[in-house]
Amino acid sequence: MSRLNYKHLYYFWVIAKEGSIAKASQILHLTPPTLSAQINTLEDMLDVKLFKKSGRQLVLTEIGKITHEYAESIFLLGLELENFISNDQHQRQIQFKVGITEVMPKLIVYRLLDPAFQLSKDIRIVCQEDKFESLLTDLAAHKLDLILADRQINPTLNIKAYNHLLGSCGITLFADKRLATKLKTNFPSSLNRQPFLLPTLDTVLRRAIDQWFDEQGITPYIVGEFADSALLKVFGQEGKGIFCAPDVIEKEILKQYKVEVIGRTQAVKEQFFAITAERRIKHPAVHHIREMASSTLFNLMG
Repeated sequence: MSRLNYKHLYYFWVIAKEGSIAKASQILHLTPPTLSAQINTLEDMLDVKLFKKSGRQLVLTEIGKITHEYAESIFLLGLELENFISNDQHQRQIQFKVGITEVMPKLIVYRLLDPAFQLSKDIRIVCQEDKFESLLTDLAAHKLDLILADRQINPTLNIKAYNHLLGSCGITLFADKRLATKLKTNFPSSLNRQPFLLPTLDTVLRRAIDQWFDEQGITPYIVGEFADSALLKVFGQEGKGIFCAPDVIEKEILKQYKVEVIGRTQAVKEQFFAITAERRIKHPAVHHIREMASSTLFNLMG
């Protein structure tokens, strides 16, 4: 296959975006026949059909859709570069790209990332929430500077990345006032057969909670399981059941969700990690986050 001609690819991208050669020709200031010829050249070079006719409309073929996704990434990234270059030097921001696992408590994420803003006014934090494995793939491809997670990397994974423990803490159990008032007495045995909102089974926290239930002889009545920690808390706020959160953000939970504390335990530990592509932390924002986490949020490492 001949080397890709990005001018032809750009014409294809504009046509796909506008939905017709006529509209694209007005934007590109080219005649429709010229554009048609350029697309034919691109299709011949790729040896595929990118468009097909549906009545009077041009629609993308299956391979055309995939090609459009790649073109979209290429040219949107180009526009981002243009915007960056066009800014004055003193206005340019340093991007700090952070991947966040879905189960990470959002208040913990905020407390961890806030020091990065104190480091520089010129930093722009870009947060991406996804599953742990997907984030690791992006980290390996250098699309992320940091992952915040509640677990370490499995050493069996063939990914060059490193764990940096930020800290650990116990958990606090919360519920709306009606339920909390009833369950504070005789905690934790009072929790037996009570409604619970829990993280999903594939999480580290869920496994630790289930073990604690077994040790305490508690049989929970599970009314909901959530991958998203924020959504779990909203259901708890509305009185649907008991939920837990790291004890280091207890005050923020009480203020934001208007719930009450049932009890606390150090028998269930949550650990939080910064995961980077380098063994020795070099990014100043990551270094500052780690220092502040150990000195303020968790008080001491481990």
